[in-house]
Amino acid sequence: MRWSEQATTATDSSALPGLAKLSNLVASVTTPEFAGVTFHEILAKSALNRVPGSDSALPFGWTINPYRGCSHACVYCFARPTHEYLDLDGGDDFDRQIVVKVNVAEVLSRELRRPTWQRYPVALGTNTDPYQRAEGKYRLMPGIIAALADSGTPFSILTKGTLLRRDLPLLVEAAQHVPVDIAMSIAIHDDDLQQSVEPGTPTTAARLATVRAATDAGLRCSVFMMPVLPWLTDDLDHLHRALAAVRASGATSLLYSALHLKPGVKEWWSAWLEREHPELVTRYRDMYATSTYAPLGYRKWLAARMRPLLAEHGLEHGTADPATGSTRSSALDDAAAARGTLGFGADGRPRSLIAHELPGCARSSQPRLF
Repeated sequence: MRWSEQATTATDSSALPGLAKLSNLVASVTTPEFAGVTFHEILAKSALNRVPGSDSALPFGWTINPYRGCSHACVYCFARPTHEYLDLDGGDDFDRQIVVKVNVAEVLSRELRRPTWQRYPVALGTNTDPYQRAEGKYRLMPGIIAALADSGTPFSILTKGTLLRRDLPLLVEAAQHVPVDIAMSIAIHDDDLQQSVEPGTPTTAARLATVRAATDAGLRCSVFMMPVLPWLTDDLDHLHRALAAVRASGATSLLYSALHLKPGVKEWWSAWLEREHPELVTRYRDMYATSTYAPLGYRKWLAARMRPLLAEHGLEHGTADPATGSTRSSALDDAAAARGTLGFGADGRPRSLIAHELPGCARSSQPRLF
């Protein structure tokens, strides 16, 4: 239900000209609980996104993004330029102007019922985080999880959000019917640096505790140590501390990569660097002068440094999905999972969490707006 006493709505798009393109805009919502953030609620026309892949065995992938923009406000976020489609900037607007697909679970359920749907693995969290803070109010993920599991569709979730713990019982049940792969993004193991670079995210300790909660529940959970920040998080002390903590969390594997800076992200990162670490500005300017990626020599150096550390800490080097960039779905390696029986008991009531969360059930049909 909407925060009727706290929220204000505005459909005047003069201040946000790109939103005038959205014929499906319902309302724009602000609230003191999210000071400085505006949520633009839209009715999505589609939920599944097809993305091209680079692997001949996997020519494309599928993703779902319930939100556009992200209040995690990670300075290095590669998705920042996607806000420019709405004539919003990839800097402050990306952090504070959040588009919410309030009907995404219902639309997804319809798409998954199409005879042409082949139950390809679907990735969540490839663009913006599905468990950013607003998910605590909008509660879009339970319906998405239920729709995917009910249709027999494998899925993966990549997140920095500890709100994932809310849905662990549902994810455990879903994993009984389809392959479910979870990854927690934990790049920085220095509290002050983490809060400066990722000011809207939960702490590193809270995320590690979420990994432990997921693995204790019997779910596979990887850790994405992405990005490694040159001269900030690539020293041996930081890497040893990081890998020891990841190992202790019970994570099943670790993936890492060096920082890459797309146009639109590079400028935002450079502004942060000038404020917080001016001594590194020239080094970064030289490193990323001609490419969005760290130089090959640096990447080889990082791999040579990480290889023995992974072995020392007993961590498997995980594999990313070449199409979505998220954790590779175990469905691509496992035999097709036998789909369990879902639905309702003789009394007409949901007999499982999945059935209870399916769009169209009494609970899911309640308004999802603030």
